[in-house]
Amino acid sequence: MMNCLQSWPEPVVRVQSLSESGIRAIPERYIKPPSDRPGFEKQEHVDIPVVDLKNLFSHDHTLHEETLKLISSACKEWGFFQAVNHGISHELMKRTREVWREFFNLPLEVKQEYANAPTTYEGYGSRLGVQKGAILDWSDYFFLHYLPVYLRNPSKWPSLPSSCRDLISEYGAEVEKLCGRLLKAMSISLGLKEDYLQNAFGGEDIGACLRVNFYPKCPQPDLTLGLSSHSDPGGLTLLLPDHDVAGLQVRKNGKWITVKPVPNAFIVNVGDQIQVMSNAIYKSVEHRVIVNSAKDRVSLAFFYNPKSDLLIEPAKELVSEDRPPLYSPMTFDEYRLYIRTYGPCGKTQVEFSESNR
Repeated sequence: MMNCLQSWPEPVVRVQSLSESGIRAIPERYIKPPSDRPGFEKQEHVDIPVVDLKNLFSHDHTLHEETLKLISSACKEWGFFQAVNHGISHELMKRTREVWREFFNLPLEVKQEYANAPTTYEGYGSRLGVQKGAILDWSDYFFLHYLPVYLRNPSKWPSLPSSCRDLISEYGAEVEKLCGRLLKAMSISLGLKEDYLQNAFGGEDIGACLRVNFYPKCPQPDLTLGLSSHSDPGGLTLLLPDHDVAGLQVRKNGKWITVKPVPNAFIVNVGDQIQVMSNAIYKSVEHRVIVNSAKDRVSLAFFYNPKSDLLIEPAKELVSEDRPPLYSPMTFDEYRLYIRTYGPCGKTQVEFSESNR
């Protein structure tokens, strides 16, 4: 199966170049079927929960417990929350986002030096999935490996702007720490030992990668999506959204809710592997990205994942006669191959992996 992933099935078109060419109508390749189009209906006044993390490791037991309850409720009900007072410098967040905006504004030939292939997806890309003739999303991206350290290759990271590589290292170290803290909180709130999820991910030997998304202005935002509906295949995702343009939508009770980013917050979401390990107590939820005609958007998604060759299965402590295991064991590598072949497609993947019981 891996053989089909050596190269893209068609020449790659950079969406930013399309957008900047001044076209009035988007090419047919980007037009979604009517049922998948955004439909800018009036937004209900609901939003994903906001969780203040300042008491997460407080010595005040009551405040600590309260924060754990909020995280637990958000992971059960929404699969998403916005984290504030998370301990990461707002200045670092801003500088990292801005350096990536500068990268995407560099001349095309500079970015093309980092053009990616579907073998690893590492580098500058414009599509997910290798299905010939697939309908594409209105976005470009840069994907890089951060962990394990032996996969980290700063020479594949942008050398321009000149501060980019150092910022990736500094930002990566901080968000990695925050992911570890959140995993502990999730373990405890599931009634597991605090290091259960971290150990099930591989302990110190886990995977992490960064995907920086660039959503160019789009002349017909009602016909396409920046990123099609999907749930994240990995463990935990920390998203640094664009601070002044909303775009992320989360599915709740069959409706799409547009997330309004809280200043200096991270958007945290549960990935499919935590849904599996928690035996579906915590939910990985479908989400997608809409685009707009007035502004470009940049967002940074940091994926904190299990070691790729470990078998992932429901925690024994969360399996009982009343609640049998809902998923068969599968490695993250096997699991991830699905999205890398077919691209983002709703929740079909985690449903496909449910045990045939």
